Amino acid sequence: MLDLSVKLAYAAVCPDGRSPSRYTALRILLVEDDSILANALSLALRQSGYVVDPVNDGTSADHALTHDVYDLVVLDLGLPGLDGMQVLKRLRLRKFRVPVLILTARDSLSERVDGLDLGADDYLTKPFDLPELEARIRVLIRRNHTTSDVFIEYGPLRYDSVGKRVMVGGQTLDLSARDISVLEILLLRAGRVVSKEHLTERLYGWGEAVGDNAIEVGIHRLRKKLEPAGISILTIRGLGYLLEKPGAG
Repeated sequence: MLDLSVKLAYAAVCPDGRSPSRYTALRILLVEDDSILANALSLALRQSGYVVDPVNDGTSADHALTHDVYDLVVLDLGLPGLDGMQVLKRLRLRKFRVPVLILTARDSLSERVDGLDLGADDYLTKPFDLPELEARIRVLIRRNHTTSDVFIEYGPLRYDSVGKRVMVGGQTLDLSARDISVLEILLLRAGRVVSKEHLTERLYGWGEAVGDNAIEVGIHRLRKKLEPAGISILTIRGLGYLLEKPGAG
């Protein structure tokens, strides 16, 4: 049996020999003090299209959850500073409903019950397989969506925000996970200019290298893929980008 960190690093590059999943484009706070596991998990989840902010202690996790907005938290329990249970308790006292998946080597029944009672949404013990972790993440994300905000329609375009599929005339567009991430941000702010800074903040985690023209390249690629649907992405010089429906302007 392969060491867990080796299995995760391999899966990050080529999970099951397939291209990255499209159930992606969401921001995850990964709280794990084992640097090898944290690095492998961060790489794997980013390859699947998630934006990942890794922290290695409870105090940093508590600070991040106070000042940033996340779609999911993957939380170890045995942390320096505040332990995972304290982080979870403080999070729920602030009435934040972000889903929390506890990921830990502690497997006693009492600790699982304590974690769930404090407001954890799921519990996965180490060692684990990456496909199971990603499946549990998808379940929590679906559970956290209301049926009213699953689909976004914009002109002829229909976007499934849970399945991460973009359809035009019943046909699914061939978009990468990053393309879908960019489009989702523009759709959620349709009718308003989206700045380059906002796109960078939503698309990249802490410490990720971002090239000077990464946003421009991404917008150009998405623009070409949306052209057949008659949807344009306008560049508003000095301000950012604006999604435009067919026949607008």
